[in-house]
Amino acid sequence: MKRLIKIALICSLAIPTLSIAQGKKTETVADKATLSTLAKAVEAAPDSLSAHDAYIKAAGVTNPAVVAQYDKWMKKFPKSAIVPYALAKAYLNHESPKAKPYLLKVVAIDPNFTEAWGGLWTDAQRWGDFKGGDEYLKKATESDPQNASYAFYYSSGFRDKDPKTYHDLTMGVAKRFPESDRGAQALYWYATRSKDVADKMKYYELLRNSYSPAKFNWSASGMTSYFDLLLVEDSKKALELAQDMAKIEKQEKEWTNLKLQAQRVNDAKALMKEKKSAEVLALLAQVKLPRYYSFNKEILVLKAEAYALAGNTNAAYDSLIFAFAKQPGVKLKSVINGYGVKLGKNEGQVNTDILKYINSNAQAATAFTLKNYLTPGQTSLSDYKGKVVLLTYWFPGCGPCRGEFPHFENVVRKFKGKDFSYVGINIVSDQNEYVVPFMKGSGYSFTPLEDIEGRQKGNLDNRGAAPANFIIDKEGRVVFSNFRTDGDNEDELELMINLMLDRKG
Repeated sequence: MKRLIKIALICSLAIPTLSIAQGKKTETVADKATLSTLAKAVEAAPDSLSAHDAYIKAAGVTNPAVVAQYDKWMKKFPKSAIVPYALAKAYLNHESPKAKPYLLKVVAIDPNFTEAWGGLWTDAQRWGDFKGGDEYLKKATESDPQNASYAFYYSSGFRDKDPKTYHDLTMGVAKRFPESDRGAQALYWYATRSKDVADKMKYYELLRNSYSPAKFNWSASGMTSYFDLLLVEDSKKALELAQDMAKIEKQEKEWTNLKLQAQRVNDAKALMKEKKSAEVLALLAQVKLPRYYSFNKEILVLKAEAYALAGNTNAAYDSLIFAFAKQPGVKLKSVINGYGVKLGKNEGQVNTDILKYINSNAQAATAFTLKNYLTPGQTSLSDYKGKVVLLTYWFPGCGPCRGEFPHFENVVRKFKGKDFSYVGINIVSDQNEYVVPFMKGSGYSFTPLEDIEGRQKGNLDNRGAAPANFIIDKEGRVVFSNFRTDGDNEDELELMINLMLDRKG
């Protein structure tokens, strides 16, 4: 039975960069007369999902009376897969651990209920049961081979396990679904997550040529990422891309601005060749790009080059140290070392200068004492004195968190046996039931703590969102924050931790 029932599937491949934790809400239960009318509508059409949705919304998904009512309906309509699915769907959307039993009831009644298999996959991610989730996802794709969404999700699951299969399945999704934005999404992520720059450019071009940016949102998004890459690799080609994209009516405003920025970058590079440092600096000061653009770091390097061109190597060196202290980068560190050599400094002296600036801005981290899920009692920040700490805020239903965890693990395993700890604070207590199974199933190495609603977090404030990441030094001071880790910048996290571990005194 193939159904195209829309539900909120949380996947690390198809989610925003942050998840906002839903605070506890006091549900307003409708009056008895209204509930009676809505219940009668369900009984008159038990396979109407909209009727179920209306009832659950009015009764409240956390209302125990809803469970009792659905127990009755499941007995009254034993052949209806929609009855248990309606409640399961509500629990899934609520990110509740209660969803799984009802989803299993659905597939027992109807083994071809695609969205129920998909729901089991989503739920499995929250339990940390990734292997089981893969099996559920496979069943979802088998139950409806023409479902572009599940074809995309399934192909993406091979990204870290089998690169060749990931490539072949991704290209298959793009070929099989030329009219679906999921096909564009598959190519977008393949290009974005490619390690090799030439591959990135190749697949962004394939995305552009296969899925018109004027028609497909994921292709339009891909062109933004491609533009950012081209600013680094071939700024003239970046300008050409911006000129083409600006011709698309719904993209005109954004890309007219990006076209201007690309022109400024190209003009600045031309002026650099003419050794007109003052003009270069004036022009680069006008370049305004979205803060998430990787090229923003390149602008810093170009500015430093202009300072050096004017004979002010100290200004070049100092400006990059200032930038590095806020957002470390491996390439940035290499460039700083180069200017250090020109100033007669070795790498150790450069590190001392960097740490001096970081120390001058470090602040004592706001103390906390929170419940530890894995051991009796509580854990305090003071317990980690003498250790460098990677602190992340998360919750089991947070797709971006689950997407970031593997990259954290790739880095933190390198510090086993060192004075380093990895801590994760769960910000959604309603999902406590997920936490211990998630830790055991995933094998992730962080120490899970439970946050306290309304706690004063000071300079460790996640502002209700996850993930939010901090590096705390051995003295208990916040030294780095507001960073994310993915497949392209694991080395930056490693660099931050190493700097703090290697620091003397």
